Amino acid sequence: MQVRFWGTRGSLAKPGPTTLHYGGNTSCVEIRADDGTLIMLDCGTGAHAFGQALMAGKSAARGHLLISHTHWDHIQGFPFFAPLYVPASEWDVYGPAGLGVQLENMLQGQQEYHYFPVTLDALAATIRFHDLTEGVFNIDGVQVTACYLNHPAVTLGYRIRAGHATVVYATDHEPHWPDPADAWSDAVTIHREDQRHLEFLASADLVIHDAQYRLSDFPAKAGWGHTPVERAVDYCLVAGVKQLALFHHDPLRTDEQVAQLVDSCRLRAANSRLHVFAAAEGEEIAIREGNHAASAAPAQEALLTKRAAPTDLGAVLIVEDEAELLNLMKTALEDDGLRVLDATNGETALRIAAAERPALILLDVMLPGMDGFEVCRRLRQHPDPAVRDVPIVLVTALDRTSNVQAGFQAGASDYVTKPFTLQYLRSRVGDWLFRRHDQALSNASRPPN
Repeated sequence: MQVRFWGTRGSLAKPGPTTLHYGGNTSCVEIRADDGTLIMLDCGTGAHAFGQALMAGKSAARGHLLISHTHWDHIQGFPFFAPLYVPASEWDVYGPAGLGVQLENMLQGQQEYHYFPVTLDALAATIRFHDLTEGVFNIDGVQVTACYLNHPAVTLGYRIRAGHATVVYATDHEPHWPDPADAWSDAVTIHREDQRHLEFLASADLVIHDAQYRLSDFPAKAGWGHTPVERAVDYCLVAGVKQLALFHHDPLRTDEQVAQLVDSCRLRAANSRLHVFAAAEGEEIAIREGNHAASAAPAQEALLTKRAAPTDLGAVLIVEDEAELLNLMKTALEDDGLRVLDATNGETALRIAAAERPALILLDVMLPGMDGFEVCRRLRQHPDPAVRDVPIVLVTALDRTSNVQAGFQAGASDYVTKPFTLQYLRSRVGDWLFRRHDQALSNASRPPN
């Protein structure tokens, strides 16, 4: 595969004299497989130059755009991508489905008349939209594995495999346990979702990874959905990655500062074979066939167009004794069209869970009487599999390592630390509901014993 960076900046385009080397345009990466398959990763402002290059080379007829999520720095280049205005062009556009919102509708929003003079349906190219969830799908001879990331929007990372060459694109992701006070050798085993992320990156030839912040930026940046550069290196070291491209550079960071980050990251990886560099606009990398490792990510079909899109993702049970927070959480999820149940203590939560079989439980740890750990343990011992196996997200201000470990030992699926934004909570709920729905489909398709 051939990889080329067209946009490497995060959050906001920042062209100017201090970003000449690594670039000021937002996320856009080109991948070409040896069989000619063209894949575009995200469509930030870097897409403008990419589209012009395709038009100049007269190779704009067929391509595939994989969108990680629909925050502006990943889609603002879409209306300015020249091949979309050419009648002979064909583009398949893939991205995560939101809660009750399809990808096409989200892209259509930024091209409403009030924001842009050309509406989505006025584009001349043949455009096919594909809503995705976690799983695997094929683009010609290329296998793509999609995996949810940790960001304040439903976000997918992509593992792209052609032959035995593998590139992983994992931008806009925050470690589930980024606490700078913890040594990574200990922290890597704390959160199950971090372990899952490692499996997604495993043995890749190149990982293009979010690296917007430093550990010293936390906890001020906690919940913003981005990775400290140190943790990006740590992920790749543990996952056995060959090359790491630091990506999604902070708009406040100059070329000189990015170069300093690269130096510090190379020191961190000095006793390994990992090669660390910062992605730069215009840089091209050839990925030759290397390892034979496959990702341990879910193997179900990722394309919602090939199976029924979920019309009912199930109910969410919120267990929270703080009335104001409970109402805020409930309102935010109901605004997404979800059915929300609530309880203010453990005993009530257990009764509701048994009667209603929710698809997800958001469980506070500090509850009157029975604490959240005990509620979690009792749920995991329930005779009804629908109750016993429900995903449980602990929601608590107790963020010490021992409390997180106690939560997972009690059977928790995930851990969200207060304070959090409601948008972040909505994204985590969306991830778990889609994942739960996929698991139910997978179980239903298995032949009986």
